Amino acid sequence: MRHPEAVRAENHGYLRGPELDLNELLENAAGAAYVVDDRGMIRCWNRAAEELFGYRAAEVVGKPCAPIFKGRDSFGTPVCLANCQVIECSVRCRKVPDYEMEVVLRSGKRAWVHVSIFSARERRTGRRLILHLARDIGERKVRDELAQRFVKLAHQIVSLPDPSPAPGPVLQLTAQECKVLRCLADGKSPQSIAAELQITGHTLRNHLHHVNQKLHTRSRLEAVVQAARRGLI
Repeated sequence: MRHPEAVRAENHGYLRGPELDLNELLENAAGAAYVVDDRGMIRCWNRAAEELFGYRAAEVVGKPCAPIFKGRDSFGTPVCLANCQVIECSVRCRKVPDYEMEVVLRSGKRAWVHVSIFSARERRTGRRLILHLARDIGERKVRDELAQRFVKLAHQIVSLPDPSPAPGPVLQLTAQECKVLRCLADGKSPQSIAAELQITGHTLRNHLHHVNQKLHTRSRLEAVVQAARRGLI
């Protein structure tokens, strides 16, 4: 009797020359990983991807990825398209930054994932293979949404008359720091703020750290409240 793993690998086209090592690597990966070629066809799909997205490898390998994921960004703009920008950049050997997208699971539910991209050319066929590493960020998204709601509530609170004494002096905020706080007060997510201000997530975190130091606050919510009370935003 043939070993089930051998049958599984052969059925999915996993034992084809130079793809063997890649497939073995993906199968041992703890996170969800799948490979798409430069035509948008799924070539490899590991067990962690099966667990995350709900599709078995036999259901997706050899099929286009766009109709399966139906991915979209935080603005609702489609990410997974026939003319995929990720594939185009990979074919042109351009670096693709990490990104987040909301996908459709096999169950029909939507879920948020963080995706990292790596690509290389397959020697046997000359095609570009694009490795996607995905992880579930649903819980973090929920926390971000709650934080945005709190910020909106804080904005409403500080708009009410405040009979307390005027606060003490603080170090002056930079123009960029004020922009960050205004975006937070408008309920925007960290990702959308970074995109709007054309800065990295690391730079955004540095701005928030400096704001908290200057305003003697401990969170972005408290910083927004203090900045609004002082008339800084």
